[in-house]
Amino acid sequence: MKMLTKLGITTAMAAGAFMLLTGCGGEKAAPAAQTTQVKTKEVVKPVLSDRQLSYRNTSLEDESVVVPPEVKYTDAAPGAAKRFKRAYQDAPPMIPHSVEGLVPIKMGNNQCLGCHMPDVAPAVGATPIPPSHFTNFRPKTYVKDGVLYKNGHPVKNTSSEDLKNVSIKPMKKLYMGRYNCTQCHAPQAKLNPLVQNKFKAQYTDPNGAFRSSWHGKKYLEHIKIPAN
Repeated sequence: MKMLTKLGITTAMAAGAFMLLTGCGGEKAAPAAQTTQVKTKEVVKPVLSDRQLSYRNTSLEDESVVVPPEVKYTDAAPGAAKRFKRAYQDAPPMIPHSVEGLVPIKMGNNQCLGCHMPDVAPAVGATPIPPSHFTNFRPKTYVKDGVLYKNGHPVKNTSSEDLKNVSIKPMKKLYMGRYNCTQCHAPQAKLNPLVQNKFKAQYTDPNGAFRSSWHGKKYLEHIKIPAN
């Protein structure tokens, strides 16, 4: 009897193991997936030398023989030079004439104003300084008792976009923030760049290549000053 019991237990364990291997549905177990190794052909990419990477066809690691190209500017006198087209609408125009003896601009000595002031420019054929240069856009700013004030109003966020701190004050004289002309205007060098500029400006003003669209009060037409 004991032998029969042991035989029954052994038989049941074997049957259970068989069911685990074959699945409950009695289906045959899928064979193990065989992995195949595909040999890829190694691609050798061409190696470019530093001379091939350089537009000047010299070594990028040796600067001892590199001579920068000579930069030449126009020697035409003011009033005799051909004006350059602006890079885009209302871009600061380039200086087309020689600046010999005109720079550097110093406090109390700005010879550019002798020809480009609006009351003189038409008579000498110069580009007049636009009204924006006679406008103070900076609010009166000061700190009192640790609080920042702009135009007499306390300010917490100086980068506010609600125009609360807009300040537009037309002036009869040139605003001193625009006094140093060469901070925006520069003479055009005579160069032949290796990489040509293919950008073509599209001007919104009919004469935008040579004239600012900020004439008169037009530069203020899209600016709304909030009521205090």
